[in-house]
Amino acid sequence: MPNKILFCGDPHGCFANIISAVHKYRPEAVILLGDFNLEVPLENYLRTIIGMTQIYWIPGNHDFDSTAEHENLFHSALSYNNLHLKVVEVGGLRIAGLGGIFMGRIWMPGEIPKWVDKKHWLKHQPNSVAKIPLHLDAAIWHHEFESMKKQIRADILVTHEAPSCHRHGFEAIDELGKAIGAKQIFHGHHHVYYSDKLSGGIEVTGVAIGGVTNLAGEQLMKR
Repeated sequence: MPNKILFCGDPHGCFANIISAVHKYRPEAVILLGDFNLEVPLENYLRTIIGMTQIYWIPGNHDFDSTAEHENLFHSALSYNNLHLKVVEVGGLRIAGLGGIFMGRIWMPGEIPKWVDKKHWLKHQPNSVAKIPLHLDAAIWHHEFESMKKQIRADILVTHEAPSCHRHGFEAIDELGKAIGAKQIFHGHHHVYYSDKLSGGIEVTGVAIGGVTNLAGEQLMKR
């Protein structure tokens, strides 16, 4: 049943395909891959499918563009279904999530991390900053990434960043997928649909902007 879990590419404010796909295919769950651009809380866009399917999501870089957009996602009624750095089981499959993007000011794969962890960053700010500012909160932090590699095991990895098979992707995503035992990676961010396979055999699906794909990597909906 390849349609029991659907993967939804960056909505950027348009949720019509997600809603249509849920009504048509009746999946057990949908996984939203970030970059929502929310003007109101997330549940307002998805009201007609809440209760019909499980709704999970990871954040993208644009979900930190403003305080309002951030709160409409992270403080929404669906905030508890944030998959970032977590794993859930759906239909007998374990799905792990990694939201956000790599930032050179925090950690860029292949380079030494700028900071040991978030406490280290806060400690070295000159004006007693109490929390990570939004423009940096979208970053993938090295210590969290490494903890995920060590502590999580999953069949599927969903990310906003792409693995190395995409020309703007990162081998670090390949390594994460291998470390957690994933057989498949689904990602957003780059707005194009494609299927590929990493050298270790992990199948990769890039989900297009506003697109919906299934477990087999087939594109069911496109914008």
